[in-house]
Amino acid sequence: MSIIDWIIMLGTLLGIVAYGVWKTRNISSVKSYLLGDQDLPWWTIGLSVMATQASAITFLSTPGQAYESGMGFAQFYFGLPVAMVFLCIFVLPIFYKLKVYTAYEYLETRFDLKTRTLTAVFFLLQRGLAAGITIYAPAIILSTILGWGLNTTIFFIGLVVIFYTVMGGTKAVSVTQKQQMIVILGGMIFAAIVIVLRLPEGIGFSEAVNISGKLGKLNVVDFKFDLSNRYNFWSGMIGGVFLFLSYFGADQSQVQRYLSGKSLTESRLGLLFNGILKVPMQFLVLFVGILVFVFFSFVQPPIHFNEANLRKLEGTPMTADLEQLQAQQNPLFLEQREETRHLLTAIKANDEGEIEESQQRISALHEQDKDLRESVRGLILQADPAAKTKDTDYVFITFVMHYLPIGLIGLLLAVIFSAAMSSTSSELNALATSTVIDIYRRSLVKDRSDHHYLQASKFFTILWGVIALAFAVTADLFENLIQAVNIIGSLFYGVILGVFMVAFFQKRVRGKAVFLSAILGEIAILLIFWASNSDIWVRLGDSWYLFKVAYLWLNLIGCFLVMLLSELLQLFFRK
Repeated sequence: MSIIDWIIMLGTLLGIVAYGVWKTRNISSVKSYLLGDQDLPWWTIGLSVMATQASAITFLSTPGQAYESGMGFAQFYFGLPVAMVFLCIFVLPIFYKLKVYTAYEYLETRFDLKTRTLTAVFFLLQRGLAAGITIYAPAIILSTILGWGLNTTIFFIGLVVIFYTVMGGTKAVSVTQKQQMIVILGGMIFAAIVIVLRLPEGIGFSEAVNISGKLGKLNVVDFKFDLSNRYNFWSGMIGGVFLFLSYFGADQSQVQRYLSGKSLTESRLGLLFNGILKVPMQFLVLFVGILVFVFFSFVQPPIHFNEANLRKLEGTPMTADLEQLQAQQNPLFLEQREETRHLLTAIKANDEGEIEESQQRISALHEQDKDLRESVRGLILQADPAAKTKDTDYVFITFVMHYLPIGLIGLLLAVIFSAAMSSTSSELNALATSTVIDIYRRSLVKDRSDHHYLQASKFFTILWGVIALAFAVTADLFENLIQAVNIIGSLFYGVILGVFMVAFFQKRVRGKAVFLSAILGEIAILLIFWASNSDIWVRLGDSWYLFKVAYLWLNLIGCFLVMLLSELLQLFFRK
């Protein structure tokens, strides 16, 4: 990487941090530290909410997922606007009326202290784990690309985030996220433009769309109802709605963002802004992955995108096998490229018969290429049985490092670092807030001075930062990073949302019933998740089926389990 890229990357990151620290230099009370001065306008709230959700994983993993599987992941976000409207109508007015610091304070008012504490603990568990992944996931890829040690990269991200989050609290998080989100959106738009410009002569934007469309990469919506399918219209519109209701309505990392608004109206506008803009942003990120796919249809891609894995084969007996596989890939790629050009010619001639035959030939060539890549993964595992051979998370960063011009490489790396910092800072700030307000001040150390709780908030920010770093340096890479965070959330979000739904809509249910329901519901969700990943077969009628429930449905199941059990247990206790 050139010195210009280093200057742009480090200058962008340090400039954002310095701006956040300077803007929040006068924070002196626990309310200002945890809620800011509640003076943020709607556009800052909207960008902050988006930045909290858009971690570095989004910009590393999502393009790779589109490269491999197409645009289907976009269905995950279909339920987001519905969830935003629901929260604006039913949830925000309650939080503003009660003037709460955390979402869980309301649960004590509605039920009792133990229900508030249990729900806060569920949040702390899942968000604490997610904070480690949001640091670890980009670090393992960036360390490979930059040549840094993994732990060095983890500590660079973590310590910078801990510094400005401790210094300025929630307002530092919000004002830096606004700048980070501008950098993120600008960087991805520039990347899309450059990819189109780098396509071969005669291949423009419309040709790229036609090619990717005919090869099945632009199939966004799948209406087939299948509980085992992670991404279809129904999982997005039903399971996704419940995930987003819980995430934006009951996850303190998000609630804290919009409780810092000037007014209820500003917070509502901020959430609606997020609901409207987030879906197009995800389409942009996925479409960048599609453009990378078209680019590598004409420019030969590496036989394995994680260069660090290939270096493990150097000097081993498998080197000759790798060279043989590479030699097989070279003519295969040339044939695939010519067939792609033939497909484009057929598309322009509107020859449906030739288009279909060309699609079949390209599909067969892709299968051969897939087999070669599987063979390479086998060689890597022979050299290092602990190696992580799934390389789709490295697709976009490989294109960035090898094919973007000087200057833009630094900007895109700043995008990834900014996303890692923005989501992690929100998580640490929310973890500290919930720890201090819901547990420390409420149950452990009562009736101390405002200054004491301000210092406690800073201490717990550091503590959770250390815990996240400890988890990050001992974590293992998931099959796909973007799914990892969502899976962890889905294990807890449905139950948390169920507690809030009971609070809002089941007025006769009391604390004891909902408390037991939350515990039973969480046990059931963990068992379902375990069974779905353990190759368990169940018999229905005369047929046997593999038990498999996609993780998005866990949000719906957890929510309804808590609501149903609460109603039944309340009837039992009443009798």
